[in-house]
Amino acid sequence: YSLILLVCVQLDKSVSDAEIKSLSETLYKLDHNRATASELVIDPQTLISSSETGSKDDLSSQPLFKQVSSTLLSKPTYKALLDLLDNYRRVTGEAEDVPSQEVQEQDTFLQQTMNTDVGRELYNFLHSKGVYSSQSEFIQDLKMMWFGLYSRSSGKLDSSGFEHIFAGEIKGGKVSGFHNWLQFYLNEKQGLLNYYSHSFNGPWTTYPDVLGMQFEWDGYFKEVGSAIIGSSPEFDLAIYSLCYITRPGKKCYVSLGGQTLGIQTYTWDNSSYGDGKKYIASAYPATP
Repeated sequence: YSLILLVCVQLDKSVSDAEIKSLSETLYKLDHNRATASELVIDPQTLISSSETGSKDDLSSQPLFKQVSSTLLSKPTYKALLDLLDNYRRVTGEAEDVPSQEVQEQDTFLQQTMNTDVGRELYNFLHSKGVYSSQSEFIQDLKMMWFGLYSRSSGKLDSSGFEHIFAGEIKGGKVSGFHNWLQFYLNEKQGLLNYYSHSFNGPWTTYPDVLGMQFEWDGYFKEVGSAIIGSSPEFDLAIYSLCYITRPGKKCYVSLGGQTLGIQTYTWDNSSYGDGKKYIASAYPATP
């Protein structure tokens, strides 16, 4: 355990804040699969103050997502993510069942992200820092870090970083996690999600942008569900993984198109994999 701690401390020192900003800028430029203005049209409607986020008032009569093009959704990494999103039991305390087809979908998703410039760039950087010796080692670690199961409730293996962040969960009568725009779009389209308002809209005029949203999901409320909007699945995975690996459990500052964004990550401290490595508990864009 102390060895892993040592590695994390060393990594903290060996990857500077400036390097994180520089790499994130590169990943931003390399995100060729991000949505364009013609592929994605959103309607954020009502902006509220951060003091009003708990009021549970539906102040937006229209859906957030006006239009998402099918060409965008048919890109390999998008398709791979969509295949994964229907795999989860959203209520914590219900054990996750992971048949072989799901494991295959996880592998496909990770492999597809590594087939992109974004995935390759992140690996090359971490490889140059001595964090991973091979791409297969990197993929295997991502698989454990993101998809490894742990228990958020009742001792049942009911959760993973991926489920929490990308798919969302229901815990203690509230929405927990849920920081992915594609999952938001899918559920809104199916009539399972009602968008209320937003309390934060990032300074970006093109995608990816960042919103902090208030919404009801299947009868449960989320006070501030922040997400990067219009980014590709590989970009979300890369930015969150970069921050988690280099600044676990801290606020990590990335730069996207010259604008700074804080990414908050949390480690899962109650169980571990490998030699005491920590699963991802959460990761999301920090909003003021």
